[in-house]
Amino acid sequence: MTDRVIGVIPARFAATRFPGKPLALIAGKPMIQHVWERARSASHLDDVIVATDDARIVDAVQGFGGKAVMTDPSHRSGTDRIAEVARQVEGQVFLNIQGDEPLVHPEPLDAIAQFLLAHRGVPMATVMTPITRIEDIASPHVVKVVCDQDDYALYFSRAPIPAIRDAATTPQAALSAEVYWKHLGLYGYQRDFLLRFPHLPPTPLEQLEQLEQLRALQQGFRIKVLPTPHDTVAVDTPEDVAKVERAMAQLDAVAKR
Repeated sequence: MTDRVIGVIPARFAATRFPGKPLALIAGKPMIQHVWERARSASHLDDVIVATDDARIVDAVQGFGGKAVMTDPSHRSGTDRIAEVARQVEGQVFLNIQGDEPLVHPEPLDAIAQFLLAHRGVPMATVMTPITRIEDIASPHVVKVVCDQDDYALYFSRAPIPAIRDAATTPQAALSAEVYWKHLGLYGYQRDFLLRFPHLPPTPLEQLEQLEQLRALQQGFRIKVLPTPHDTVAVDTPEDVAKVERAMAQLDAVAKR
């Protein structure tokens, strides 16, 4: 089997809160172009492909020199869309790179690729970063993860995990101890597992939390969770565009110092 690593960016045109989101302009470029360019800067990805259900996204990607493929519009998730690509493209490891995170850093992508190539028996891997804001602990929009001592996932949740039982332990003290970790939506899969995953039945925990990775955990598959200092900023609504543009300006200012 080839050692090729393929990055796939699933991109739907129809989004409930932000229709046409992949083509939204951020600092003068479509958001999907920012994601593609950052993914292309990762040193361990042999190819980066945008998997979409809309010809307008295909045209935009090809317009800036990227590679895009049309996939079935009936797919229920980005994982299903990536699995369709994996059935057609040769590769050992496939990365799911979220199309709405234009500040994705290449280092976590490389870390996932390197780990899965070196550990063929581990079906999937993802990344986490320390939570630094107290308000994120309780936020259902920030997915938390707890791991064993080898950084394999024990559970993912929108709830605050771990819970603080001792009233003498403040949330700030817990943050300082780095027991709260934010799960970032980057995934890597061994090809065989990726092709199998969409056919696994959804599990009760997945349905309760609306977290697809719990399907793998509840059915007994291990998920390696690699720590990274590089957080991401997702674009969920039109208002998030300005937030990302400010973050990009700050990064550019730091780079020029």
